[in-house]
Amino acid sequence: MKKITSFTIDHLKLLPGFYVSRKDPIGDQMITTFDIRMTRPNYEPVMNTAEIHTIEHLGATYLRNHEQYGDKIIYFGPMGCRTGFYLLLAGDYTSKEIVPLLTSMFEFIRDYKGEVPGACAKDCGNYLDMNLSMANYLAKKYLDEVLYGITADRLVYPE
Repeated sequence: MKKITSFTIDHLKLLPGFYVSRKDPIGDQMITTFDIRMTRPNYEPVMNTAEIHTIEHLGATYLRNHEQYGDKIIYFGPMGCRTGFYLLLAGDYTSKEIVPLLTSMFEFIRDYKGEVPGACAKDCGNYLDMNLSMANYLAKKYLDEVLYGITADRLVYPE
């Protein structure tokens, strides 16, 4: 069986960053998949499910309500390996073009206080698995270490 594209990236060289994972034409539209890599694979500890779940709820809420990109959001959710998230947008984009959107989303998550949207039994299948303070911390860490002053090597997969 042929390896899927994401398994051909050398995860031993992959640093936290914001990468275009793939581009897929669907009808007359391009779908751009982004790899939001928050931890260094196989070097750093992975994120726990509670903070991932919280980032997912806050990020999805922020993105789907975004004035410019809200109607272009196809999906925002965690990677199974727990080192980051995928963001799928309708349109043909580069990572650099979307950094301002990603930065504003992580600033929203970093600064968020109060009830997490959708964190109740009626709205979520695992609403008790949330950790807002760790989500705030991880968003700040990603902003400080990756997004603020992001360099070209954190926007394109390593060879």
